[in-house]
Amino acid sequence: MIEIDTHALIGKGLHRECYVHPDDPARCVKVVVAGTIDENHREAAYYGQLAQRGISWEMLPRFHGLEQTTLGEGAIFDLVRDHDGPVSHTLAHYLVSRQLTEQHAAALQTALANLKGYLLENRIITMTLKPKNILFQQYTADDGRLVIVDNIGNSDFIPLANHSKWLAQWKIKRKWRRFEHDLRSAYRNNPAVGKLLGHHGPA
Repeated sequence: MIEIDTHALIGKGLHRECYVHPDDPARCVKVVVAGTIDENHREAAYYGQLAQRGISWEMLPRFHGLEQTTLGEGAIFDLVRDHDGPVSHTLAHYLVSRQLTEQHAAALQTALANLKGYLLENRIITMTLKPKNILFQQYTADDGRLVIVDNIGNSDFIPLANHSKWLAQWKIKRKWRRFEHDLRSAYRNNPAVGKLLGHHGPA
């Protein structure tokens, strides 16, 4: 059993908390704190499908299974860290500050375009795309990539898009348009955000 150190908390959502793995600083543990463990099982099943398809894990942390912890069942994932060691900040962290947005504008713009292309190429479906669930992993002080760390999977009652390339890409494009709309709305007081959101990749 994994003994969770509550001081190692690195993120918290509506239903789960994320902790640094006590035995491996390159991994994290997500535990359910509200609701049921269905979230872990749904996510695990979808990651299994992605693994079977042999996708690239460039912008998605690898899943390493479910294990029991002192806080209940935990889902084990790679932990996303910057080149100099700290856990990567969310995209929201960079967009809430005009100074940070402008400082990393070129890297963020490229990273957004690359993320959209990555999702389409690998047919990765998300329930929602939110800046708090996407990390900007810095390779260097001036460059990086976006990594989606939560809300992965298809919540449709009949998940046809999981088995159809056309439906999957249609769904991804629709969610991406909503994502850009939400960013413009949420950060309308930061004019630097609007400059990032041009036409990224295939429509």
